[in-house]
Amino acid sequence: MGGIFGVVSKNSCVMDLFFGIDYHSHLGTRRGGMAVYDREEGFNRAIHNIENSPFRTKFDRDVEELHGNVGIGCISDNEPQPLLVRSHLGNFAITTVGKINNLEELVQNCFKNGCSHFLEMSGGSVNPTEMVAALINQKGSILDGIRYAQEVIQGSMTMLILTPEGLYAARDRLGRTPLVIGRKEGACCASFESHAYINLGYEDYKELGPGEVDFLTPEGVEVLQKPGDKMRICSFLWVYYGYPTSTYEGVNVEEMRYKCGDILAGRDAGEISPDIVAGVPDSGIAHAIGYANRSGVPFARPFIKYTPTWPRSFMPTQQSQRNLIARMKLIPVHKLIKGKSLLMIDDSIVRGTQLRETTEFLYNNGAREVHIRPACPPLLYGCKYLNFSRSKSEMDLITRRIVAKREGDHVDPKVLADYANPDSQNYKEMLEEIRKELNFTSLKYHRLDDLEASIDIEPCKLCTYCWNGVE
Repeated sequence: MGGIFGVVSKNSCVMDLFFGIDYHSHLGTRRGGMAVYDREEGFNRAIHNIENSPFRTKFDRDVEELHGNVGIGCISDNEPQPLLVRSHLGNFAITTVGKINNLEELVQNCFKNGCSHFLEMSGGSVNPTEMVAALINQKGSILDGIRYAQEVIQGSMTMLILTPEGLYAARDRLGRTPLVIGRKEGACCASFESHAYINLGYEDYKELGPGEVDFLTPEGVEVLQKPGDKMRICSFLWVYYGYPTSTYEGVNVEEMRYKCGDILAGRDAGEISPDIVAGVPDSGIAHAIGYANRSGVPFARPFIKYTPTWPRSFMPTQQSQRNLIARMKLIPVHKLIKGKSLLMIDDSIVRGTQLRETTEFLYNNGAREVHIRPACPPLLYGCKYLNFSRSKSEMDLITRRIVAKREGDHVDPKVLADYANPDSQNYKEMLEEIRKELNFTSLKYHRLDDLEASIDIEPCKLCTYCWNGVE
């Protein structure tokens, strides 16, 4: 996915920028970047590969060399950014988080409108952040350019644009990703994660609404475009991606996960009797605490994640490497496993590979039973908006493989919708096939209506596309 952070200050912004970006390290795997503006030195930038080393380690030296009162930065899953741009609108830096589904169409339109070229990344693709900059530059002002980009991009796009005068903060048109503002004396910041600025002395000021564009200076915040009335914020932020201390739309991630586990336990009442409840580290732990609190079954940690050398939850980009590291990180506590009936909560099941190996790992260490309770509904549709899954095809999803076995390669949308209905026979039979393939003692997913109740904001404001295909 990726995360972004920006600062405008009367004094040097570099240390706040450095730590603010670092607090987004759970959101990306490949690159980090910082860009600053200083009135004497102009724009300066640093970008590093962070696949094998944390952000702080890679950027320690840059903190000493970068100078400025205004800055932006990111943790990125894919493209190098922030980018420095020189155009008829002046010089600016830009960083984004989102996904452009009509990238090739926009490239061709830019060529027709006078854009002569794009820099090509490895693999032959155009940097989406460069595309956003090109769209902005087709208009007569940065604000008009932001509006134009939000209008023509299919997918999602939240951005920060750094100018010598201040910082533009623009949330995705439908608010699929969050953007919040913090304030302290002499400085303002804009952040994907609401927790990223608290230890830096900032206080919560406001959360941008969908499509809202604000302009930040050290003196304050000006609303340039009011928020729209339609929102589709990603529900998976609460289930998995969001850090426990973050809050989106007034709903804290950790608290939501407790509610999620509580409802899962309510659905299980009287059906099973596990000896312990555990969460697959780290994102399943809070859900498991909620389950244990409701059910009265003790919470325990039958395996511990070894973090000194594998601190990040998903470092490599290759699936085979991630599977290996997932195994290497988990160290069993034999006395909490042998002879026990375990109920395990994970945030989700995507391919099923890692959870199957985790289950085998528990059986090999003496577990009697392994009951699995994913904290969200079955994933049936690939995400069109946020790149939350690295799946190249929907057939990477275990649900779609099961459906294909039953229905063939080309499934009628109405039939697929029936598989998403937790009260249908197709849904029940799909779950049983998944249970058998992954060797679980029992399997019960969180229902979508229960997930919406766990988040507890208006369901019409939530994006649930990956579960029910509704845009």
